[in-house]
Amino acid sequence: MPASPFPFDLTGLHLAPGKGLAVQLYQGLRDRILKGQIDRQVKLPTTRELALALSISRTTVVRAYDQLYAEGYISARVGDGTYVSAPASDIARTPASGRIDIAPRLSELGQRMAVSAKVLPPPGKPRTFRIGVPALDLFPGDVWARLQADFWRRGTENRIGYSDPAGDPQLREMLAGYLRNSRGLMCDPDQIIITAGTQQALFMCAQLLLNPGDTAAMENPGYPRAASALTLNGGKVVGIGVDAEGIITQELHAHPDVRLAYVTPSHQYPSGVTLSLARRLELLAWAEASQSYILEDDYDGEYRYSGTPLALLASLDRSGRVLHMGTFSKIAFPGLRLGYIVAPPALATPLINLRMQYDRHSSVPDQAVMAEFMAQGHFQRHVRRMRRASRARRDAMVDGWQRHLPGGISLPEIDAGLHCSVRVPTIRQQDDMIDRAAAAGIEIDGLTRFWLPGSARRHEAGLVMGFGGADEASITTAIKTLAKIWR
Repeated sequence: MPASPFPFDLTGLHLAPGKGLAVQLYQGLRDRILKGQIDRQVKLPTTRELALALSISRTTVVRAYDQLYAEGYISARVGDGTYVSAPASDIARTPASGRIDIAPRLSELGQRMAVSAKVLPPPGKPRTFRIGVPALDLFPGDVWARLQADFWRRGTENRIGYSDPAGDPQLREMLAGYLRNSRGLMCDPDQIIITAGTQQALFMCAQLLLNPGDTAAMENPGYPRAASALTLNGGKVVGIGVDAEGIITQELHAHPDVRLAYVTPSHQYPSGVTLSLARRLELLAWAEASQSYILEDDYDGEYRYSGTPLALLASLDRSGRVLHMGTFSKIAFPGLRLGYIVAPPALATPLINLRMQYDRHSSVPDQAVMAEFMAQGHFQRHVRRMRRASRARRDAMVDGWQRHLPGGISLPEIDAGLHCSVRVPTIRQQDDMIDRAAAAGIEIDGLTRFWLPGSARRHEAGLVMGFGGADEASITTAIKTLAKIWR
């Protein structure tokens, strides 16, 4: 481009054909003004002059100038022309690099969130042994699509506005029936609050029951995001040990200031053990005596492979101390983002009012479709299908592991859930086995990730493997691969 006769340099102002020339010109001039490459009070060329210099239409320049006028970057002087002016917000110029390195002013919570890099889920299709993934290949997407279409075909004017923060009434009615018939939990639909998954339920319960500085207890090792939820509002967390019967309830008595305890009784996360009936009763007695609450996370309680499922803590509760949390993520699909809380009657209204302060309510269409999915019997059939599939995948895991015994490691009994956990001698061995598996396209978690920060047992290592998201053939192939690379 020839040297510019204008009071600023046009070099580098490249406009790509077919990509909105007026927008490109506006952005180019705006950026130069903000970077100080065009001084304030400089007179701009006329629209005709600039159009000729850039070989574009005058209309394009007029549109770019109009946008700059609207945002206060330029101004007109009657009979004199167009001049650069300070932006309407009087933004200070950025340095030539285009960046201003000023630390943001954040709250204490914001500062904690800024410590770590952005957390993203692993991309692509789940790899074999990823934890937390159900049999997504079995979800009846055709049925779901038909129910969605039915929802939108019906008159929706009175259904797509703001809704009940507690959730869709039909869905809560269906859930109450399902929990009564399948899980033995007698509850009223008015006790159920629909949430955007278990994580939101955890945040709500923590905010309702903990003041900044209050103490909560949770299993150690345990679910890391539960610890995040309990501490987000300034709470403190103490870890309670886990053995073959689940959380060691006697350890709770060493912490008289604990206001609530978070547990995964149906299938402890990540060890995989089931909380014994004796421990369940001890936990309930502790809560009643200390006037504390229990958060019961039943994240994959539908999957039980041997014996009769033990009664839910909430079904044994006689003093209103248990808040039961469930999710559709492990039966339907995680992207649905629907979960629920079954609250003691005294806590239902406060939780509903708190839910209103979050995002008012979960997606109305998704709730309505799930309600119909349950009302027409599809949900119950899908639960049975998922149980059969997960049992078959569990069996493939156990049989293949016993035949090939990767790394010389034995699997524990797998009586429930969608994952299992094994111990290894050292963290170095754990990390080496995980790295070798990853190189072979197999995804395994380290047990050290699940110990609470500062835990005396944080050095204890192990492997956590999910089997729900891969079919039997993939599981068998992955085990054979591990047997080769872990020699």
